[in-house]
Amino acid sequence: MTTAPSPRPVAARHRPWPWCRQCTGIALDLGSARTRAWMSGRRSILDVPTVTAPGDSATHPVQRGTIVDTPGTARMLNRLLGHRLPRFGRPLLILATPVLGGLAYRAEARTAVEVLRPRTVLTVPTARAVAMAADADLTHPLLVLDIGAHLTEVTLLADGAVTDARHTALGTGDLDGLTPPARIIDAVVAMVTAMLDQDRTSQTLDALRRGALLAGGGALQPDVTYALSRRLRAPVRSVPAPHTAAVRGAARLLRAAHAHPSATGIPGITHPQ
Repeated sequence: MTTAPSPRPVAARHRPWPWCRQCTGIALDLGSARTRAWMSGRRSILDVPTVTAPGDSATHPVQRGTIVDTPGTARMLNRLLGHRLPRFGRPLLILATPVLGGLAYRAEARTAVEVLRPRTVLTVPTARAVAMAADADLTHPLLVLDIGAHLTEVTLLADGAVTDARHTALGTGDLDGLTPPARIIDAVVAMVTAMLDQDRTSQTLDALRRGALLAGGGALQPDVTYALSRRLRAPVRSVPAPHTAAVRGAARLLRAAHAHPSATGIPGITHPQ
């Protein structure tokens, strides 16, 4: 199922970012299949299944871009990160969120991450985080295609902010003998076509002509990249290590927040309500 386009954004006012060179920071990406986290002072990314607990009793607290079990998500985060936090430290946390997750997702996410005792929680749309990880030029419109395990998003960024977005509850985890990759490709093409048809500006067309950015597990399949490029009649470039692009982009924003005490916000970065 494909959603209707999101409304054009209204410029948001941003509160100053809290800053502390010595403070702990966490970048987090809560996916339906995998949860990925990066903490300041670590070189590697923690990458684990998104399950409430290991073993046969495990359930999936995040499903297709929705947090369906907030207490279970909190228990998972505590198991993954709680013992890694300083006893008295309160981290700055940046969370990559589904582009169309909205206030409901951010509210549930804020409740879940409270188990980590964050000093401040900031959120960034996954597409913006992917663009940051790819070091993309955000002075021009950019089309980001993110094919995850159970959710596929198509997002148009202009000046780094989301101006249009679509998603479908379909991903690589749904592929089997009865559901070929062509189904995801068809869905992406349909979403891009709808964006082109409804765009009253030239931004979507300009972004497509420059080439789309591809992330998520789907980008690890060369046939998907090739087929999208052929069907869209435009270049499609996979982000390096596309399955971890969102958390790496959030980590980059986290490092920027720690490095620049005068920062007052970046387009698309918000405090959860």
